[in-house]
Amino acid sequence: MAATDGHDTGAASIPCVTLNTGHAMPVLGFGTGSSRAPEDLPATIVHAVRLGYRHFDTASFYGTERVLGAAVADAVRSGAVASRADLFVTSKLWIADAHPDRVLPALRESLDRLGLDYLDLFLVHWPVAAGENKKLVPFDMEGVWRAMEECHRLGLARSIGVSNFSAVKMSKLLAFAAVPPAVNQVETNVGWRQEKVREVCAKNGVVVTAFSPLGAHGSAWGSNAVMESGVLRDVAARRGKTVAQVALRWLHEQGVCFVARSFNKERLKQNMEIFDWELSEDDKEMIAQIPQRRACHGEFFVSPDGPYKSLEELWDGEI
Repeated sequence: MAATDGHDTGAASIPCVTLNTGHAMPVLGFGTGSSRAPEDLPATIVHAVRLGYRHFDTASFYGTERVLGAAVADAVRSGAVASRADLFVTSKLWIADAHPDRVLPALRESLDRLGLDYLDLFLVHWPVAAGENKKLVPFDMEGVWRAMEECHRLGLARSIGVSNFSAVKMSKLLAFAAVPPAVNQVETNVGWRQEKVREVCAKNGVVVTAFSPLGAHGSAWGSNAVMESGVLRDVAARRGKTVAQVALRWLHEQGVCFVARSFNKERLKQNMEIFDWELSEDDKEMIAQIPQRRACHGEFFVSPDGPYKSLEELWDGEI
C-alpha cells in the first residue's frame, strides 16, 4: 500500500495509496459529516478542490450527499478539475439499510442524491442493523457483504469497505469475503491508535482510514486528547508546525489515510502541508506516551434487548 504521487498537477501535493481493487485513493480526504456544516459548504468544497483536495467523504446519514454532488458538478463545470473521474467520492450505507435486500437500493439512492454514476468507495457505516421503529436487530454480516459485492460487480461502487469494524469483526468478514474490503474507516488518532485493527488490516491488504484524526474536538462525542495534547504542542512548537499538522503527520507515517473535517480555508491548506517533512524518533517516542481512550463509543447501538448488550460486545473488547 505504498503511497504514490497524485495523478494531476493540482493534487500533486496529496499522495495516493493503491487499494486492493487497483484504484488510487488520496490519503487525505475532506470530511462532510458535521452537525454544524456551514451554509457555504458547496463553495468550501469547490475551494478545497482548487487547493488540491480530490477525496471527499460523505454518508447517507450525514445529509450532505446532495450538497457534495452539487459541489462536484460545480467543480467540473468551472474547470477546477477536468472531469468527475479526477475526484474520489466515498459514501456509506446507514444502519436502516444494512439488510441484504436494501444495500443496492440504498446505494442507488445515494448515487441519485449525489448525481453520480458510481462511487469510488462504498462503506458499511457500522456493523449494526436497524429494523422498524429504529429497533436494533441482528446484523447479517455475510448477507450484507454479498450485497456490497454485487454493488462492486455492477460497477456502481469501484471499491467497497467497512467502517467501525473491530479487529475481530474484520477477521470474521475477511474469512468469507469473495471481494475483500478495501478500507476500514475507524476512529484513529494519537489518542486512540487502533493497533489491533491496524495489524489485522495490514496483514490482509486493507487500508485503514482514520475518521476524527484530530479527535473531533468540540463535537458531541469528541475528545480533546489531540488538539489539547501537551505532547503535541511541544512537538509542534519545536518543529514550527501546528498541533493538527503533527497529528496528521503521525498518522501518515503510520501508513494510515485520514478524512479531516474542516470548513476553515486556512486550516484546509495547513492540513495539506504535512507531506514534505518527517517526525524525529524523539517526536515519535513522546507521542507514543499519549494515554489511549476511545472517544466514539457508539452507546446508541447498545441495548438490553438488542444484539449488542454492552460496549464490550460491540467492540469485541477493544475499548
